Amino acid sequence: MKKIPVVGFVSLGCPKALVDTERIVTELRARGYRIGQTYKDADLVIVNTCGFVNEAIEESIEAITEALKENGRVIVCGCLGGRVEADGSNYIAKRLPKVLGVTGPDSVDQVMAMVEAHLPRPHDPWDDLVPAAGCRLTPKHYAYLKISEGCNHHCTFCIIPKLRGTLSSRPIGDILREAENLKKAGVKELLVISQDTAAYGLDRNYRLDFAGGRPVKTRLLELCSELGQLGLWTRLHYVYPYPSVDAVVPLMAEGLILPYLDVPFQHAHPRVLKAMKRPASAEKNLERIAAWRAACPDITIRSTFIAGFPGETEEEFEYLLDFLREARLDRVGCFAYSPVEGAAANEIPGLLPDEEREERRRRFMEVQAEISREKLAEKIGRVEEVIIDEPEDEDGVAIGRTKADAPEIDGVCYVTTPRHLEPGDIVKVRITANEEHDLIGKIEE
Repeated sequence: MKKIPVVGFVSLGCPKALVDTERIVTELRARGYRIGQTYKDADLVIVNTCGFVNEAIEESIEAITEALKENGRVIVCGCLGGRVEADGSNYIAKRLPKVLGVTGPDSVDQVMAMVEAHLPRPHDPWDDLVPAAGCRLTPKHYAYLKISEGCNHHCTFCIIPKLRGTLSSRPIGDILREAENLKKAGVKELLVISQDTAAYGLDRNYRLDFAGGRPVKTRLLELCSELGQLGLWTRLHYVYPYPSVDAVVPLMAEGLILPYLDVPFQHAHPRVLKAMKRPASAEKNLERIAAWRAACPDITIRSTFIAGFPGETEEEFEYLLDFLREARLDRVGCFAYSPVEGAAANEIPGLLPDEEREERRRRFMEVQAEISREKLAEKIGRVEEVIIDEPEDEDGVAIGRTKADAPEIDGVCYVTTPRHLEPGDIVKVRITANEEHDLIGKIEE
């Protein structure tokens, strides 16, 4: 009997890269390949790279080097794979010439062509069936739903447009069919992702597509309305604070999608935002936050910020802290500025020492920790819906998340339960206490 070829995988980076990996794995399975669990099992290895910041670049290079050492037959894809040097040469191929092939992000066809060139497929792809929802690497009860690729912004600290190109929105009909298949596969929570979710459909002029035989605009409002009919937890990530988002918030108040917005503000001071080439201003953002909360009082707003951007003064950093205290965002992450090779911000004078950037990040998170603690304390006594991620341990404590918490990036809720709970169960929990970023509760019988 002919041996079924085996492909190993190393997937690095953000959820958008994970979706790319899932698509490749699905195509491999459809064409009859097996997915290996170790370097030794695999006939070749695919490394899906990240190239957003220097630490991610180093991690990707280390992963490729390890795969070459342990297996020897390696194909590279993803953001770092698409990086090109000033002389036109490929960043990876120049440094690691022993790889079998290199391609960039969102390149399933190119990856498959490379795989089949070095490891011929075992049979006709129509002979076998794969799950309609594809092969996923997330737990069975939640899934990332990528709605577009690329970005039209040119933020000075970011090289994503160079790596992933300009905005390219998926047809809304394709997205909704994928969402329906995910629901049939048992998914309870959809995490909508892209580089710029609020811009969805802009590149297509919001043209009509068909979903379930009906004409539907390729636009975020219509997409959220349609997803809301599925009865799943639908969570929006990476949403720029455009006025168009205002129309989506009432859907949250109606319960069609989760009252949750992940908005990457990055900073608050006007001069720093201008240096970053970020849209909007702190004043407009505060007004928009207030309007969102008026329209949907239960809304959770999470964001990310950069501390220690080149040229940021102490006064400008204090301005950012004041914004944080006034905005009182629910969930916040902060990164100390990290220079990225090829980013325009590298030309901005005034790069702060590493220790000062890290010290500002620490001060920022101290302010946010107190805000988080206070806001979570307000939930004590309330009954919250919680989706279970991990079943109860020997002490009868399961781990889940409220509607205010996305997996892996936000807090959790520790749930004391007298009965068995499975991942994906959605239960009512009375909140009894809180920690800095997490909640503690007891299941309501």
